[in-house]
Amino acid sequence: MAEGPGELSPEEIDRRVAALREQMRPLEQGLAEVRAERDLLLTELRRRQRLAHKDRRAGVRAALRAGELATVAELVAGGGEGSFDEYDYNLKTGGAVRLGFPGARTQTVAFTDGRQVAQARGLRQAAELYAAGWEAGVPGRPGLRVHFTGTRQEKLAAPDEVFARLRPEGSNP
Repeated sequence: MAEGPGELSPEEIDRRVAALREQMRPLEQGLAEVRAERDLLLTELRRRQRLAHKDRRAGVRAALRAGELATVAELVAGGGEGSFDEYDYNLKTGGAVRLGFPGARTQTVAFTDGRQVAQARGLRQAAELYAAGWEAGVPGRPGLRVHFTGTRQEKLAAPDEVFARLRPEGSNP
């Protein structure tokens, strides 16, 4: 019958612990090697992601310089159709932003007539408010409320400093 730990002498416990440590040593070395290889691959993956992000931002800035992207002000004044979610938005620096409040399911633009505030959920509604003389913002604070993608960091930006491009079919917001 096997003895339980309570029935073993202190010397026998020390001997068994030493044997188990000796048995674990090659496993721990192998695990350290696997972790080092994993960390190397993760570092390379992050490097490639940073490079791709840098290239995307450079592409956006090049498109902005070439005048290929419309501003939000131009979209609204053009009286288009559809949702704000059909577009990707960037600041003139190339940084990706979303319109409205961080964490909101859909993007919106606040408009004010100086006393009241209305949230436009799409281009048609925004164009109607703009045509009625309302401007983007809230009383005393003109501009678009934008937040940087994936963060809760917000700022107010002028509607002619936020650029829009139609989101490719099948891409996620």
